Amino acid sequence: MKDPHWWRQAAVYQIYPRSFSDSNADGLGDLPGVTAKVPYLAQLGVDAVWLSPFYPSALADGGYDVDDYRAVDPRLGSLADFDDMAAALHSAGIKLIVDIVPNHSSNRHAWFQEALASPKGSPARNRYIFRDGTGPGGSLPPSDWQSVFGGSAWEQVPDGQWYLHLFASEQPDFNWENPEVRAEFLTTLRFWSDRGVDGFRIDVAHALAKDLAEPLATSAELAAEGEGLDGGHPFWDRDEVHEIYAEWRKLFNEYDPPRTAVAEAWVHASRRGRYASPEGLGQAFNFDLLQADFDAARFREIITANLDQAAATGASSTWVLSNHDVVRHATRYGLPPAPAGSSKGQDGKAWVFSGGTEPALDRELGLRRARAATLLMLALPGSAYLYQGEELGLHEVADIPDADRQDPTFYRNPGVDKGRDGCRVPLPWTAEGPSFGFGAGSAHLPQPEHFASAAVSAQEQDGDSTLLFYRRALELRGKQQGPEELDWLDSPAAVLHFRRPGGWQSITNFGTESIGLPAGSVLHSSGPLDGGLLPPDTTAWLA
Repeated sequence: MKDPHWWRQAAVYQIYPRSFSDSNADGLGDLPGVTAKVPYLAQLGVDAVWLSPFYPSALADGGYDVDDYRAVDPRLGSLADFDDMAAALHSAGIKLIVDIVPNHSSNRHAWFQEALASPKGSPARNRYIFRDGTGPGGSLPPSDWQSVFGGSAWEQVPDGQWYLHLFASEQPDFNWENPEVRAEFLTTLRFWSDRGVDGFRIDVAHALAKDLAEPLATSAELAAEGEGLDGGHPFWDRDEVHEIYAEWRKLFNEYDPPRTAVAEAWVHASRRGRYASPEGLGQAFNFDLLQADFDAARFREIITANLDQAAATGASSTWVLSNHDVVRHATRYGLPPAPAGSSKGQDGKAWVFSGGTEPALDRELGLRRARAATLLMLALPGSAYLYQGEELGLHEVADIPDADRQDPTFYRNPGVDKGRDGCRVPLPWTAEGPSFGFGAGSAHLPQPEHFASAAVSAQEQDGDSTLLFYRRALELRGKQQGPEELDWLDSPAAVLHFRRPGGWQSITNFGTESIGLPAGSVLHSSGPLDGGLLPPDTTAWLA
């Protein structure tokens, strides 16, 4: 029987396909580019690849505006290319997880085009969320709700009605009370599962179920995303969403092994477990470390709480430090921490908005801490999600010219937000070439000159490189894994020290002074050791 629990402690590598590898010199990464890099992924030592959206899209939101859920964007390849990529990954022993975007389609989707061509109250419009406006002649939106990307969450169509879009106006929200919508996504999940997909990452998993009974609440009356506790918000984290995922779980369990799923659910920690239940998606992203500064007490608090939560639900925990939506952690850790009393850590957005000038970035410190945090994270029980380029120690790119930016948050929030393009800049594979080996031509987002020294070809020749550090860490992690447990060991306040089953230990020095290492042989460290001392901002694994 195939292992149904492969995902519980997997190392998963996120590929943002348009920025990974370009096989045909058109400036966009593509599926044949991923296939060509499977040997690199195998050598890195990951267990699975999570592929961000590769569907036909106008790229109003980096591919998360989907025109057709059962096709490949022609600029990225074909279904045959997808099959070749999946086969190559599986031949290398690497599982494949794909992104599913069920909260909204693109405004170019056949269903939405049909809705626009159909009258008010039609079955075509009922697949989405259309409402009459308020004010004189319905000229005002149905409510004052704001889109996550800025501006009104409602867009008016020529006949006067308005449709809901919690994100970009090009991303109309589906009506999940409509049986057609539910059936359509079951068909899509089966389509990709039958093609060999091993699991799904569910985008905006907490927003599908909605209660838009009138009168609609005002923005001032709504809890912020992630803060509601009662499941009663009109569109975030409603209890009814779990009825949808229970139906999905029945489909997933028809396969051998069962298809996996992980929820992107920005919800209060006390409500995350329902998404990760065995009767639902099975796993949910824990973004707590991603939102924390490099601080021993905060890390320990987060780790303890999430392991307790995972034990209570029967799921495994997930650990994330970077992804396609946030400033890379090598950069965040090189900036001053968030002000005292802040509930979240330094997110780097102000630094990006300044063009990378304010506050001052200590690149060396940021990378040193990033390596230490990564080695600690990889020692934790549960799944580790890595974002492409972090194994190269890449920093966020802040100084992208405005004319080259693509993220809708930049255009919808002028003067407020520079967007997420800085973590989506194409990877450098070689130290030379018009796009550092990303492709034979230029890249769709400009790469900084310092990417040359971070290129794969350069790092493979450097025994102390971040790439080789990651390869060794992932190799050891696979050999050392045991039951999903840890025991905290006594240590100074600025040090985190724990033991995994089998005697494997991880110790991280968050402080400012070197500390003595306990007895044991050093398996790996995030930076050079000082004799028998562990320097600041460094993690070591001991046997």
